Amino acid sequence: MPTAASGQQFELSAGTQRATVVEVGGGLRTYTLDDWSILDGYPIDRMCDGGRGQPLLPWPNRLADGRYHFDGQDYQLPIDEVSVSNAIHGLTRWLNWTAVDQQPSQVTLAQTLHPRAGYPFSLELRLSYRLDDDGLTVTTQATNVGDRPLPFGAGFHPYFSVGTPLVNDATLRVPADQTLELDARSLPTGRVRDVANTELDFRVAHGIGTTKLDTCYTGLQRDARGEAGVELSGPDGRRVTIWMDANFGWVMVYSGETLVPERRRQGLAVEPMTCPPNAFRTGDGLRVIAPGEAFEARWGVRPSRPA
Repeated sequence: MPTAASGQQFELSAGTQRATVVEVGGGLRTYTLDDWSILDGYPIDRMCDGGRGQPLLPWPNRLADGRYHFDGQDYQLPIDEVSVSNAIHGLTRWLNWTAVDQQPSQVTLAQTLHPRAGYPFSLELRLSYRLDDDGLTVTTQATNVGDRPLPFGAGFHPYFSVGTPLVNDATLRVPADQTLELDARSLPTGRVRDVANTELDFRVAHGIGTTKLDTCYTGLQRDARGEAGVELSGPDGRRVTIWMDANFGWVMVYSGETLVPERRRQGLAVEPMTCPPNAFRTGDGLRVIAPGEAFEARWGVRPSRPA
């Protein structure tokens, strides 16, 4: 049995669905329906690459120079995207999470961020993964257990596959009216662009082809439940819908151009986010959680295939 580079493996099942949640980062390593690998994940003996399946807490995406101003004070976080001087994807990706509840079809993991340089706040986190007839549901709960307000954002970084060798052969629908213009450091410039008449307009489903996507969408169209759903479909009729509740106002879609060559464009990253990149600096979409207050958000995956 290979050594599990991602720590303890929490195996979930419901009907013919299977999922693996991992101790390191609290992320999702595999998700299958019958013989279909819905998630473009990673092997048990390898560490996570490209952010695959990782929760991004307490902020998603990039923070310019790792610096921000909050509640009258300036803070500096470690720079981990050194080439462009960004702090990226939060603080919990490589921490060990603890299972506080485990059942055959669901698991809840916990992590407490204690005050540290750059983020001197007390934040209790819970991640719940559940399989049922509707697919996979992921619930995030963040509770301020300290004595002062704290800044918060949440994101997730799963890659999806509908059985095509490359995403070029898949069909995509993104119900979003706008994108954020990003600069060379992948940071928002402050300009919001309409998708109409651009190659980034996937409001009507169509093939991805050779389109390069590393795009932050917003202005999401929602159903009566307040959910927005990104759909990825394959030529054989397989379809996966990545849905997100009203707390997720932004979604990154990434076709993997900057991954190692053998992994590029094999899966499509669809990343629900409660705030856009650089939110700790701009305040755009930033959640301020008061002492004793909890914030909760849900997203999930609905797979379907031809009968």
